[in-house]
Amino acid sequence: MKKVIVTGGLGFIGSNLIEVLLKKKYQVINIDKKTYSANFYNVKEFKKNKNYRYIKCDIAHKNLSKIINRYKPVAIFNLAAETHVDRSIDGPKNFIHSNIIGVFNILEIFRKYSKNNKRSKLIHISTDEVYGDILNGRTKETHPYNPSSPYAASKASSDHLVFSYVRTYKIPAIITNCSNNYGPKQHPEKLIPKLIYNILSNKELPIYGKGINSREWIYVKDHCEALVKIFEKGKIGNFYNIGSNKNLINLDICKKLLKIAKNKIEYGKNVKIKFVKDRPGHDVRYALNSDKIMKKLGWKPKINFETGLKKTFDWYLDNINYYKSLNKKDIKNRFGLRK
Repeated sequence: MKKVIVTGGLGFIGSNLIEVLLKKKYQVINIDKKTYSANFYNVKEFKKNKNYRYIKCDIAHKNLSKIINRYKPVAIFNLAAETHVDRSIDGPKNFIHSNIIGVFNILEIFRKYSKNNKRSKLIHISTDEVYGDILNGRTKETHPYNPSSPYAASKASSDHLVFSYVRTYKIPAIITNCSNNYGPKQHPEKLIPKLIYNILSNKELPIYGKGINSREWIYVKDHCEALVKIFEKGKIGNFYNIGSNKNLINLDICKKLLKIAKNKIEYGKNVKIKFVKDRPGHDVRYALNSDKIMKKLGWKPKINFETGLKKTFDWYLDNINYYKSLNKKDIKNRFGLRK
């Protein structure tokens, strides 16, 4: 049975990827240092699976080398990252540590490891935010990077690092840039789970600015299927955009969730839209051109947004204990309020 390592596997995308990989009969080693956004609730359904193992480790720590050389994975999916833009505005240091120093450590280890394990691949998972504000059209993989936030800049830096190691040291690595994910197990600091939490908790629904910021949305399992496809069939040294070609403004997201909730529950009178002060440097629009992965690898998203949003709402409704497993201040606190 082929072994793979998933870094950041206690997080939102990482835990969903592990679920997909286990179903595809891979043996998965989950490496996660267990920060606020990591949650053992996310892996509870397969923590006793004989093909799953969790190891606590910071990707920037030297112990990572021992783990990789012990298990000899055919793939490392690097999802370990600080991801919340608002937190990066309040304090960029953790983003530099995980997203740059951590990736540098992985690359140094993998550079040596891949010499004797030539079939192994590093799949580095990044974001559409590296491209910056895209007011018109959709960005191809060749579009120049123009990050706006410390988070996006740290991810752009990691992408450049990975590609430099491909060019200089010929390591077998691939870089992916994905649009906004949504679905089960996402921390409620992010828009959709935050809105769902507030609906279920009879709280106001905060929307930045006028709610016109546009994002491209993809259901998390579709993203995970794309990552596996890229590992199995992707070309070394390439970048692959992963998106749905479905853009919506934040205000419309909120209205759609209220409509879903109305058909599921009787929510409280405090549940109403409240426009709040925008965060600094807030990009207006992200949009990817994902023709490359669709044409070259035959992947396409399966879950349309309306279906995915209902599945997401149902998961949180059926997993109220998920919220109880989190620190309340991480749910309620407002970050990114710089003057």
